[in-house]
Amino acid sequence: MEEDRGTRAPRPGRGTPRAYDLYTGDVARAYARWPTPTTIISDGAYGVRGFHGDTTGPEGLVEWYRPHVQAWSAAAHPSTTLWVWNTEVGWATIHPLLVEHGWEYVQTITWDKGIAHVAGNVNGKTIRRFPVVSEVCVLYQRRFAIDTPDGPMPVRRWLRHEWVRSGLPLYRANEACGVRNAATRKYLTQDWLWYWPPGEMFEKLATYANERGARTGWPYFSLDGETVVTAKEWDGLRYRWNHQHGLTNIWHRGPLHDDERLKGTLRRAAPRVYKPTAGSSAHLNQKPLEFMERLVRAVTEPGDVVWEPFGGLASGSVAAVALGRRAYVAERDKGFAKLARERLRVADATADPAAEEAAVPAEHHRRAATQEAP
Repeated sequence: MEEDRGTRAPRPGRGTPRAYDLYTGDVARAYARWPTPTTIISDGAYGVRGFHGDTTGPEGLVEWYRPHVQAWSAAAHPSTTLWVWNTEVGWATIHPLLVEHGWEYVQTITWDKGIAHVAGNVNGKTIRRFPVVSEVCVLYQRRFAIDTPDGPMPVRRWLRHEWVRSGLPLYRANEACGVRNAATRKYLTQDWLWYWPPGEMFEKLATYANERGARTGWPYFSLDGETVVTAKEWDGLRYRWNHQHGLTNIWHRGPLHDDERLKGTLRRAAPRVYKPTAGSSAHLNQKPLEFMERLVRAVTEPGDVVWEPFGGLASGSVAAVALGRRAYVAERDKGFAKLARERLRVADATADPAAEEAAVPAEHHRRAATQEAP
């Protein structure tokens, strides 16, 4: 088992942060040593014999992923997100497993590879279906429930419960927030109009309730029964979202055939590869760096931790390093790990996060980490 840890120059007032940590071996042995992830990018088994160790069909995917999902769930913070790359049926197969372990579905991104993905390779007389030119990447967030003396509660219910527990009438929540009716209409309602209150409004509710509510011995809007959650702490319980205008959940790009595609290793990269040539891809499922940067940028900030447990060529981690995040990646295949190491070292040596951010047009990119959303 090998580890390769990239480093960057120290920042003022801080130690020397690692740009990446590459573990060559079974990721199960690395999880415990990795810091809490801000996001996890999973690009593992698809059930298509895509690499040595992949299953031969979707039927085996649940047990393949189970120990990993358990490890992710144990390490996750309430604000941790998970990106799952897979086929449509592969994702559908493991979705119940993710729900079972506390992950909530957010949305599906579809990669449309276009007709070039199947051009010249479809026998219309035998296929008996439409050719598949897509792949999905699905976003999950943690299901957040708050432990109370009355049992665990989802956030929506807990917010109203805490206000009612104070003995104050509901309309006083509007006074607490300095609004006409937004507090009762958005933050304390129990229907589909409910909004997660931004930290500033949450803190106003908490301060008002604790100053004017009944004395019960358990502070209002407290997670531990001792201290009241602050605005900053409240915002930190929700996953980050940096919005890029004009970008939808359908991503159009042909399969990688340009200089970004690694080729010519002459290795059988997967069981279904029989006679690799100099023109054969080094890895059957290499993702575009452009896509991985979108994932990383959307849910993290510079300095955040990105896990890539099934590294392959480490495209997610290369994107993370380029954007100034800290990447923790594992790959058990030594051939793939060697290629990943070379890519990570180049990314580390040439990283310019400011330039990467500047490449996204300012009018199409804004931070919305604290923006209200249903």
